Order: sequence, then structure tokens, then C-alpha cells
Amino acid sequence: MNSTIIAVIAAVAGLGIGVLIAMTMLRNALERKAQDKLKQAETEGEALKKEKMLQAKEKFLQLKQEHEKAVNERNNQVQQAENRTKQKEQQLNQKIEENKRKEAELEKQRKNAEHQMDLAKQREEDAAKLHKKQVEQLETIAGLSAEQAKAQLVESLKAEARTDAMSFIKDIMDEAKMTANKEAKRIVIQTIQRVATEHAVENSVSVFHIENDEMKGRIIGREGRNIRALEAATGIEIIVDDTPEAIILSGFDPVRREIARLSLHQLVTDGRIHPARIEEVVEKVRKQVEDEIIETGKRTTIDLGIHGLHPELIRMVGRMKYRSSYGQNLLQHSREVANLCAIMASELGLNAKAAKRAGLLHDIGKVPDDEPELPHAILGMKLAEKFKEKPDICNAIGAHHDEIEMNTLIAPIVQVCDAISGARPGARREIVEQYIKRLKDLEALAQSYQGVDKTYAIQAGRELRVIVASEKVSDKDAEKLAADISMKIQNEMTYPGQVKVTVIRETRAVGYAK
Repeated sequence: MNSTIIAVIAAVAGLGIGVLIAMTMLRNALERKAQDKLKQAETEGEALKKEKMLQAKEKFLQLKQEHEKAVNERNNQVQQAENRTKQKEQQLNQKIEENKRKEAELEKQRKNAEHQMDLAKQREEDAAKLHKKQVEQLETIAGLSAEQAKAQLVESLKAEARTDAMSFIKDIMDEAKMTANKEAKRIVIQTIQRVATEHAVENSVSVFHIENDEMKGRIIGREGRNIRALEAATGIEIIVDDTPEAIILSGFDPVRREIARLSLHQLVTDGRIHPARIEEVVEKVRKQVEDEIIETGKRTTIDLGIHGLHPELIRMVGRMKYRSSYGQNLLQHSREVANLCAIMASELGLNAKAAKRAGLLHDIGKVPDDEPELPHAILGMKLAEKFKEKPDICNAIGAHHDEIEMNTLIAPIVQVCDAISGARPGARREIVEQYIKRLKDLEALAQSYQGVDKTYAIQAGRELRVIVASEKVSDKDAEKLAADISMKIQNEMTYPGQVKVTVIRETRAVGYAK
């Protein structure tokens, strides 16, 4: 039993000793391995340290090169700036020297001018002394004073002038007796022309009658928006004043006035008056007026028995209804000339139909859609040629104001009949034609600028409204455009008083609910 216990204890002791030895050996192995790892880490660390040192040195060298490059560039810029400064300083010094030289020259010129003025003053004094001395010598020689000599001269001139005046009076009286009859006729004709004032006023003003004055407020609209929309759409000035049950439409273009009148009539009848409705009605009425123009042209040619006219010429004949020539309605004038031409051609044994045709078309150059810088007779001839009228008709149209040579017998007939129609006392008034031409020129001048959409001359030419396209002209450009048009009107046109130029730029956004 004891031996067994001893054996067990010995075995346990041996096992503990073996374990102790094994642990000692394991610890020694781990220590050696750790030392190897430590040496390896130290070696790797040293290599990494050397690598990082090399990278840091390279980075330092690179940064040093970049810094030196930047310093060199900065030095170059500073050097260039210094060179520019020196150059400007040299130029400034040269200008200063030039100014000093000019000042010296001006000072020299001023002194010379002062010297010349002194010399001139001295010469003037010497001349005055010499004149006085000569007058004294003349008085001594003549035995008369200067005042006495002047009085004698004046009396002599008075007598001579009186004799000449009596001769002139006699001549004037003789001439007056010879021309008294002609002068009396001229006075009578001028008197009749001045009586035609109402007819001339109707050429630029129309009156629109309304049932009651309450409608005026609806036509004006809130803050005047309706009347502004109507004026912008038609180009006619709408005057709403204290005139009972009436609104005045003012404008030089009869077609525009007629469109405005008919549009107002439809708006008042319908009762719906607002900007959108106004634009719709004006556009509709404009088409109706165009149809009426064509119908008037057709009716005129049928009444006169003229056939085969080109549709465009028929439209131009219809447009004559809304035009005037020196205060005389152009369509009535042309019809009158056509009938006179037919009668005269028949009396002379010529072609009455051709003469009537030429008489009707002789003034079509006054009603084209565009108005180039040509005399209306030449323009009418070119339009007739364009629409295949016969050469004798074209020649009669172009020659009725002697602007081309007459080569047919119809031409002098048209010229004479045109003069007969226009020569009636009070039939024409030149001032209206000049007024309308001035307003057309005013609108054409503004229309020549880029971005301008519409132009309207209103208030008898005292205001020009210019409507521009918002996508082409900005607000800043609109201000410049108003100044440019005003300056051009001032430099190129003749007009009474002043002309107000209003440039209108409007932006719209339109949507449709479907």
C-alpha cells in the first residue's frame, strides 16, 4: 500500500517535473521566437524609416523646386510690373513735357495776339486822327462844316428819291390796272377755299355718337385700360370730353378711323367691353373693312362699265374711298376724271373706254400698301405695268404730271381732266395733304428702327407711339430707342411745337384651358 502511494507520488512528481521542463522549454522557444520577431520588426522598421526619409527628402526637394519656381515667377511679374511702371512714367513725363511746350507756345501766341491788338488799336487811333485832320482840311477848302455838307447831301438825296418814288408809283399803278382783273379772281378763289374748312376738318376727325353719357365710362374702362387697348389696336386717338353723347376719333388715316368707328359700334351694341374683347373685335372689323374695300372697288368698276381689271387694282380703287387728295375724296375725284375723260375722248373721236379706264386709275399711286420714295404718277404707272395694263393706259397714268413724256393721245386728256376736277374752287386744300404726309413720314421714320412692331402718330402729330416687340427690345433698349427717335425727328423733320415719343413694350403670357 505504501509502495503504491509512493509510486503514485513519484509518478505525479515525475509528471510535474516533466510538465515544468516542457513549460520551460516552451517558454524558451517563445522567447527566442519573440526575439526573432522583434529583430525582424526592428529590421523592417529601419527599412521603412529609411524609405520614409527618402520620400520626405524627395518631397522636400520637390516643394523646394516649386517654391523656387513660384518665387521666380513672382520676381518676373514684379519685374514686368516695374518695367510697365517705368514705361508709363516715361510716357507721362513725355506728355508733361509736351504740355509744357504747348503752354509755352500758347503763351507766346497770346503775347503776339496782345501785341497785334495793341498795334491795331494804335492804327485805329492814327486813322481816327487822320480822318479828323482830313475832315478839317475839307471844311477849310469847301468853306462848309461837316454838318452843313451832310444836310445839303440829305436834301439832294430826298429830292432824287421823291422823283424816283413818283416814277415807281406811276409804274405800279399802271401794272395794277393791267392785273386788277387777275388779282380779283385770285382773291375770290382764296375766299372760297377758306370756306371749305369743315370739309378739311372731316378728313382727320370722325364723331361717334352714343345713346347716353354713361357709356363713356364703360368705354374708358378701369383706370383707362379699355381706351388704351382701343388706341393701341387701331392707332386712332380716342377723345372723350364734355361733348354730350359723342366721342371724337382723331387720326390722319381714314381707314384706321373707320375701323375704330365700326369697332366702337360693335362693342357698344354688344355691351362686353374689355381689352381682350376689344382686340378681337378690332381684328374682325379690320377684315370686314378689307372686304368692304374690295366690294367698293368692284361696284365702282361696274358703275363705270370698266371690265377686266386685276383684283389687286380693284382693291386699290376701293381703298380710294378712304383717301383724300388735297381735301378732295380720291374715289370721287377718280370717278369724275374717268367720266370727263370718256366725254372728251368721245368728242375727239378717240377710244372712250380706254380713256375712262386711264382716268379711273390715274391716281392709284396714292393708295399702295407700301409707299416708296417715288412720285405717285410714276408709282401708279409701275403698278399698272405690274398688273398687265396696256402701254397707252400706263403712259397716261405716268405722264399726267409731266414726269415722263406723253406718247399717246389719251395722256393729255387724262392730264386736262385731272386739272378740271381739281380746279373747282374749294375742291382741294394743300395744307391737309402736307399734314397727312408729315404724319406718314413721322410713322415711317420710327418704323425704320429694328424691333419696332407698330407706329401710330396721334394728337395731330404731337405724339408718336411706338410699339416694340418685347422679345427683341429690352426695357433699357426701349429708353435708348425713345431718345434715338426723338433726336432723329429733331434733326431730320420740320414740325410745329414739339413731338412726344412714347415707346411701349408689353409682355404677355397666354394660356388655353381645354
